[in-house]
This record gives sequence, C-alpha cells and structure tokens, in this order.
Amino acid sequence: MNDKSATWTFLSNHSHVLICLNRDPGLRMREVADEVGITERAVQRIVHELIEAGVLEVEKDGRRNRYHIVRDIPLRHPLESHRNVGNLLDVV
Repeated sequence: MNDKSATWTFLSNHSHVLICLNRDPGLRMREVADEVGITERAVQRIVHELIEAGVLEVEKDGRRNRYHIVRDIPLRHPLESHRNVGNLLDVV
C-alpha cells in the first residue's frame, strides 16, 4: 500500500469499534483504541454515541464492561438503511 492510499479507509471508526467489540465484547477501551488506531478518548466517545443510538448495550462484569451489539438496528445512511448492523458485521 502506498502512502496516498493509507490516508482513508472504506469503513468509519464507528464501524471499526463495532467490529472489535463484535470479536471480543470484553475488550477494554484502550485495547479497542490500539486496534483501531485512535485515542482511547475517541473510542469512549464512539461507544457513548453507539449506546445512545441503541446499537450497543453495556453490562457490568465485575470491574469490566461487556458490550452487546443490537444487530437489528438499521444502518443510518439512506443508501444503507435497507441493511442492519448485523448485516454489516456478518460481511466483515
């Protein structure tokens, strides 16, 4: 991959966070941040937005959080609204 093509990706950071939490619902925010390549604070903001949108649910597991993805939430953009979060995660 050359330098020019490394400046953008097809999926958003919101998608990347969901993909990480789909693979391992018990990941810590720091671990998600390391995998996605963004700050822990950015991950916290994204997780908060996903919870507010009803896409993520959080459950306390001792001192840690576990995340449950609500897979039947429709994707938000009009071009994708005929699909849901589960469809996206199934593809990737």
